[in-house]
Amino acid sequence: MPVNTSAILRRTLAAAVALPLLTLTACSYGSKAKDDDPDQKVAAGAKKIDGLDSVKIGYFGNLTHATALVGRQKGFFQKELGATEVKPSVFNAGPSEIEALNAKSIDIGWIGPSPAINGYTKSDGKGLRIIGGSASGGVKLVVNPKKITSLKDVKGKKIATPQLGNTQDVAFLNWIAEQGWKVDAQSGKGDVSVVRTDNKVTPDAFKSGSIDGAWVPEPTASKLVAEGGKTLLDESTLWPDKKFVITNIIVRQDFLRDHPEAVEAVLKASVETNKWINANPEEAKAAANKQLAADSGKALPAAVLDPAWKSIQFIDDPLAATLNTEAEHAVKAGLLKQPKLDGIYDLTPLNKVLKAAGEPTVSDAGLGVK
Repeated sequence: MPVNTSAILRRTLAAAVALPLLTLTACSYGSKAKDDDPDQKVAAGAKKIDGLDSVKIGYFGNLTHATALVGRQKGFFQKELGATEVKPSVFNAGPSEIEALNAKSIDIGWIGPSPAINGYTKSDGKGLRIIGGSASGGVKLVVNPKKITSLKDVKGKKIATPQLGNTQDVAFLNWIAEQGWKVDAQSGKGDVSVVRTDNKVTPDAFKSGSIDGAWVPEPTASKLVAEGGKTLLDESTLWPDKKFVITNIIVRQDFLRDHPEAVEAVLKASVETNKWINANPEEAKAAANKQLAADSGKALPAAVLDPAWKSIQFIDDPLAATLNTEAEHAVKAGLLKQPKLDGIYDLTPLNKVLKAAGEPTVSDAGLGVK
């Protein structure tokens, strides 16, 4: 079923409007790494990058941030940073990571498009830059097959999204509108009941029957399938080339200005990690799950991990055009005022790394620094 690309993309921007309202769920500025983490191992004779004692890196403990998970677990970041120590922090929510970035508690972070846009606009374009991509895909509409057997059956049902105005919430609202149905974005009431539910709670809500399905990212989608749900729609099928940004790399602007070699080293590690992930998918999946277990205390079972992993693409391209379109959609949905995104990207360091590696460079879709 064809879907207007510009309609789908507005979801990320919608998140920008709602994110300030969300409760920060990370403890302080995230969970710190343990001393025996593999990324703490510094090679003999290694030198510091840019004279820095450490580089503080943030990410979420989920599969869409697998570049950071694998890069940490396999030591790619520490290898490129030499004697400059990698200091990771794990976050549970976008707002807390942006807060940490603004407070200089982290220097570089893996984060979703919505909080990146929100952080940029709230700082009047002075807080951060997007310097690279990391992942695409990994979002699905999963339903109770006893209640919903086709897309048209979604009308009149209760469908969960993670948060009001978050990336998936806006995507679902947009999809609803494209079906010709009406829903009040703020209340979630209308032809479909949009129930904002934390991803940690969604599987239990699904099992209890309080929701009939959910438009959610991985691994929540695969957790629902493991509970008897059926994937009714993979969001990637709604996008050109089946690609849309789900995870970007951001940096503090002052850190980018003052420590370009360190930024370049992290980007080189990211590119190397993605290359290794795509060349060694099974080993990479195991490494990501091992780091997830270290971060959360619990690994994902194969029934959840395997399908979730298959639905995510690990790429260096930030897919800037999709970010821009998502912004337009959020504005059209009435969840965001027209943002000024000029200058949100600085892909010069990434393109330098890609060119040196013999890889094609990537575009900022006209939203780069001038």
